[in-house]
Amino acid sequence: MKPKILLSWSSGKDSAWTLHLLRQSERWDIVGLVTTVNTAFGRVSMHGVREELLERQAQAVGLPLWKVPLPYPCPNEAYESAMRELITRAKGAEVTHFAFGDLFLQDVRDYRERQLAGTGITPVFPLWGTDTAKLAHEMIACGLRATVTCVDPQQIAATLIGREFDEALLKELPPSADPCGENGEYHTFCHAGPMFAYPVPVRTGEVVERDGFVFVDILPVA
Repeated sequence: MKPKILLSWSSGKDSAWTLHLLRQSERWDIVGLVTTVNTAFGRVSMHGVREELLERQAQAVGLPLWKVPLPYPCPNEAYESAMRELITRAKGAEVTHFAFGDLFLQDVRDYRERQLAGTGITPVFPLWGTDTAKLAHEMIACGLRATVTCVDPQQIAATLIGREFDEALLKELPPSADPCGENGEYHTFCHAGPMFAYPVPVRTGEVVERDGFVFVDILPVA
């Protein structure tokens, strides 16, 4: 029997690629996608993606969503309380592993490991240490498609909001930016690729600035 694993799912390209790698390995029984949802706005935390699109995405990859509701604003205590409830649920479902799409931020990895320490659930980092320039090109070459949903204008040009994650975008990133946006330069919504049974058609809507970031509203296409 394969060990049961959950996947931290931001709705972006890195978590989607992590799903692809988990499936390719054939080691795991992937039982769900864990996503934090801002209950005040009905959107994926940080990425700003509509909950409806998150649900369409989960349907397209064929996995159930494990939503973690968070208030806005969300103090760390509220976040950690919500995660403890998630872990309790996961243990009840006999989950033994939890996968994350982190690439190289050691402080983030350390935090996740501390959260799971002593729970009986082991963190897994399939993308860890991957060359992010090579990874970005590989994702695109293998048919992954994503749209830039959030930009940190202190790190990259705000005009890149709403752009497709493609070779042209990579060429326009400044040398200081990580190609995969691991330092928070940008976030994406993944809508097609080898991890999807079918694409999730979307279009871009209104662009807004909030809390120092630029967001574009990603809208579903019927």
